[in-house]
Amino acid sequence: MSLVYLEFDFKVDPAQPASDILIAELGELGFESFVENETGVLAYILKSEWEEANLSHLFVLQNPNFKITWTTKEIEQQNWNAEWERNFHPIKVGDRCMVRAPFHQAEPVDFDIVIEPKMSFGTGHHETTHMMLQHILDNDFEGKSVLDMGCGTGVLAILAKMKGAGYTEAIDIDEWCFLNTEENVERNNCSDIKAMQGDVSLLGDSKYDVILANINRNILLEDIPNYVKCLNKGGSLFLSGFYLEDLDVISAKCAAHGLEFEKKMEKNRWISAKYVN
Repeated sequence: MSLVYLEFDFKVDPAQPASDILIAELGELGFESFVENETGVLAYILKSEWEEANLSHLFVLQNPNFKITWTTKEIEQQNWNAEWERNFHPIKVGDRCMVRAPFHQAEPVDFDIVIEPKMSFGTGHHETTHMMLQHILDNDFEGKSVLDMGCGTGVLAILAKMKGAGYTEAIDIDEWCFLNTEENVERNNCSDIKAMQGDVSLLGDSKYDVILANINRNILLEDIPNYVKCLNKGGSLFLSGFYLEDLDVISAKCAAHGLEFEKKMEKNRWISAKYVN
């Protein structure tokens, strides 16, 4: 007998960062698979494991900054990998970097990154990841120690290592992201990247030449003092995961801790900025 699943079709506005937060929270409720689309997120859970009251506890659904509605229907068990493959297309960052899945054909680029994201985030499709990849392409990483904070799939750490980075760490609080990063660094012959599960409390007295943090506005504001403490003199902090209207408050927080704004990228109101000390 085939298993019966519930498909939740979430309409999300604005799509980010609400979709990422929604997926993270639904994963904790036992949802097994997610497909992001143009209107939001499709999420799947076994009918036998679902309790209607669960959604009432989700932070993202109570946040007045997000408008999220949903419909539900029953479906028979299906091949989730096939669903994912139909919705994941390779991307290029400029003409030098390609991010693709194992089933996509390679193309002649300087940096060919193979990512199997599963339930973690960071394929390069989202504006913030795309801009962070562009920052890495535009800057010198040769021999530099690097931290990828909130690493998702590990794609930023992987590109940094491909560009010659020295000691590199990739940290994410989500277990699935941590495990997925471990798989992806192996897949891209970057197994010397140290992947860890946790938050800024793992940093301690560590020092880095470059810190990459693509998270969200509130976490960035909370963690910037920790990043600055861990940044070597002459180091660079690259931040993304926030909107244009948040740039002033992010820059003010960095300035209060001795960092100077150097440049920014903007894509569909999303911002990625570079700060130096």
